[in-house]
Formats: sequence, C-alpha cells, structure tokens
Amino acid sequence: MTQAQDPAVAKSVVCPSCGFKNSPPPGNGRCVSCGASMDPLRPSRTRAEELERRYQQEGFNLRWLGISLAVQAVLTGAIVLGLPVVVPVLDFEGIYGMLVTIPVWLIGGVLIGLVSPGRTFLEPVAATMLVAIVAVLYLFQSQTVRTMPWWMYVIMACIGILFTLIGSYLGERIQLGPPPKRAE
Repeated sequence: MTQAQDPAVAKSVVCPSCGFKNSPPPGNGRCVSCGASMDPLRPSRTRAEELERRYQQEGFNLRWLGISLAVQAVLTGAIVLGLPVVVPVLDFEGIYGMLVTIPVWLIGGVLIGLVSPGRTFLEPVAATMLVAIVAVLYLFQSQTVRTMPWWMYVIMACIGILFTLIGSYLGERIQLGPPPKRAE
C-alpha cells in the first residue's frame, strides 16, 4: 500500500460505498457515515475467470443495434436491389435472392464484429432478423415464377441469421487477437 492509500497517513479518506469524506480517517477502517469497510474495491473475478469470459457478451447496446441495422440494410439493399439495376443480367429473384443474402449477412457480421468496441454478438443478429423480415417479404412478393414456398424463405433467412452470428463472432475474435497464454 502506498502512502496516499494508507488510511493512517492520509488526511481524509473517501468511502468507496457512500462517497462520504472521512476526515480524519477512522482507526477501525470503517466509514463514519455508513459503516462500510474502507478497503479499496477489488475486482471480483480471478484472472482465470476473466480469460474464460473474454469472448462472452456482457450487455446489449442499442447504438450498435442501430449501426448493425444500417450496415446490414445497406449491404442487403445494395446487393439485392442495386446490383441487378447496374448489371441487368443478374436477377436475384426467389431462391437466388436468398442465396446471395446469406454471404452478405456473414460479411456484415464480420464487419460489425471488427469495428465494434467490446463484445457485440447479439446486435448484428438482432439487426439481421429485422432486415431478414423485410428481405423475405420483398423476395417472396417479387418472384414472378413461384419456385420456392414461403417456409423455405424463412429457413434460408434463419440460416443467414446464423451466418451473421458466426461472422460477428469471427470479427470479434480477429479484433481481440489471439487469446493470451494461460499460466500453469
């Protein structure tokens, strides 16, 4: 413990629980206001637990949901709607439209995983679910020859959502780098 942290040497100590400024520091090591211990707060997880939780998501960020929604919608729209306008030979109708969305959503998941801070796996998946609803409705309604039933669109959309999860996980793994070596 350094001199600044030592309660016997310091002129006043702020309670880590309630924020009360104890001046002079109490001799028993407890806050005068709330009675909590004046020991500084320590992390509750061990190093091994931190290594195990390294690739696990700890929360859901609405901002990254919005960013993921924008990325997936733009990528899907650019490929399914925009590319056939530029190259008229390509006609992503029916099964071909769904087949092209799966790698697009995988790439979108990787991109979001690479640029998002922290661990964000669920945000791209939730965004892709929303984009998939619109894509399935559009592709099913726009097909001129009924080559595929509606439930096949749903199955292919679920496969695309799964590929988004895989892509976002891969992006996070690339961003975080290799796991540190365990001390044995």
